[in-house]
Amino acid sequence: MLRQRAEAGPIWALGSMSGTSLDGVDAAMILTDGVQITDFGATGYRAYTEAERAVLRAGLGRWPGEPAVAAAAEVVDRAHLALLSGFDGADLVGFHGQTLAHEPAMRGTHQAGEGAKLAQGLGLPVAWDFRSADVAAGGQGAPLAPVFHFALAQRIGATAPVVFLNLGGVGNLTWIDPEKTSPFDPGAMLAFDTGPANAPINDLMRRRFGVDLDIDGALAAAGIADDRVLARFAAHPYFDQPAPKSLDRDAFAQLTADVATLPDACAAATLAHAAVIGVARGLQLCPAPAVRVLVTGGGRRNPVIMRDLAQTLGCSVAPVEDVGLDGDMLEAQAFGFLAVRCLRGLPISGPSTTAVSVALTGGQIAD
Repeated sequence: MLRQRAEAGPIWALGSMSGTSLDGVDAAMILTDGVQITDFGATGYRAYTEAERAVLRAGLGRWPGEPAVAAAAEVVDRAHLALLSGFDGADLVGFHGQTLAHEPAMRGTHQAGEGAKLAQGLGLPVAWDFRSADVAAGGQGAPLAPVFHFALAQRIGATAPVVFLNLGGVGNLTWIDPEKTSPFDPGAMLAFDTGPANAPINDLMRRRFGVDLDIDGALAAAGIADDRVLARFAAHPYFDQPAPKSLDRDAFAQLTADVATLPDACAAATLAHAAVIGVARGLQLCPAPAVRVLVTGGGRRNPVIMRDLAQTLGCSVAPVEDVGLDGDMLEAQAFGFLAVRCLRGLPISGPSTTAVSVALTGGQIAD
């Protein structure tokens, strides 16, 4: 019955996201049929406590059955239930979980959290496990927001190539030709991870100062980026790989090691500019130059990153708020959108987004 309703017209979905920055859980309501966005609704945020973050960090890089994984999953389930139970009016929930490990070419992908437990606690159907089917079919399993970005490009009335750039723990971009009719038409999209974004900066701040982030980029603004470190970073073979492609949170561990001996401000400035280099190298892989880059995720709040992007990319760079969107909630909204596509059996990934051989639906529904 719910699927028939979604096929006949939009339904309210409650999407959630817990990203690689490990700050907390975002949740957002979206009214959609999985093709077009009709409206946005209430949003919410539930921060992880420092104790919860420690549990999650202990699980990073681990796979089901390994030590610390069960405890991390319990934190994820509990935090999501606490936040999502405060929303009214949802027909369906989209639950991403917490990525602990992502090695699509080797061991697969692992998001902690159990959709069935959340469905039982909320009394609502939950779409979850969005990445596994793509990886099993030979895809990268990430990024998954591009099909949502395509719908956003239509909603904002884009008429020329546009890029949605998400600067979370890891950076990823979606290049879109808004003149195409469907997101998986040939040439409609290209999406991939660009490189490290906030995660190395946040880790640096935590190690050296015991705080979660470089607020307003203040530390980076006081430093000078180290050109030798950046040259070594720019030579990483990942940047020459064809897109689509994806990364694990700690894929650039050498960068973290290289800034370890730098003064605080210079280390932060170097990491901020590394994020920009990754984006610039990524844009070189896109089918045509973008007229503008719309930035979402926590990185848009770092003036150093935004300044360097504007100086480096040679096109308009702006936060997504400039086109009336909510950069804090875009990924949560995306998983509400993807939940409806999952419900309807519509594809959520394809050759141009995850390198899977054919456009593929994904996720499973827990009632």
